[in-house]
Amino acid sequence: MCGRLSQYRGIHDFVDTLSMPGVWRDTIGDQAMECYNVAPTTQVAVLRMDDAGLRADLVRWGWRPHWATDRAPPINARIEKVAHGPFFRAIWPHRAITPVDGWYEWVDEGGPKKQPYYIRRRDGRPALCASIGQFTGSEHDGFVIITADAQGGMVDVHDRRPVVLAPGPARAWVDPAFQPEHAEQMALNLGEPAEEFEWFRVSAAVGNVRNQGPELIKPIQ
Repeated sequence: MCGRLSQYRGIHDFVDTLSMPGVWRDTIGDQAMECYNVAPTTQVAVLRMDDAGLRADLVRWGWRPHWATDRAPPINARIEKVAHGPFFRAIWPHRAITPVDGWYEWVDEGGPKKQPYYIRRRDGRPALCASIGQFTGSEHDGFVIITADAQGGMVDVHDRRPVVLAPGPARAWVDPAFQPEHAEQMALNLGEPAEEFEWFRVSAAVGNVRNQGPELIKPIQ
């Protein structure tokens, strides 16, 4: 996963997709987010649960433990390692859903520059990406998106993909009572398959994070 995504709907559209009853604490607002070109370190909407219940917050995309000062904060975590390695040990129990309208990948097609592609669900619904993070209200907060090996034709655009969950598994993922070992197996085995998605070439303008707007996700020949 190459590190750009879109969140252009309103937070209530994302919450409705999750289909989780209850009162949500929303610190984001009611307006459409209109973010078509979201880069790492940007504040991104995440959905989660804490001791007081359901909430939607903006959290920085990227996280590293306090002792890993020799590298930039990763934005993704491989499901094959995340549950057992030391790097993400502190945040593995703190699960969230990152709802996205789609994400971008860059593909080497033999030209002078890589060609950007946009990937989204075929059915038009938001993609509910399994995530983990630190959500303490401090300057060190952040999150990463869980990734897995690409499946089916999606490997044509990248060898990794976000773990996108259907609403039922996504609700279990954010439930603090759901056991970590079960969450690991869910992420390994229940990610939505490649046939649920479509991908197409888009303008190279997405390469500049200052560019925003719906024209970035329109197909080109």
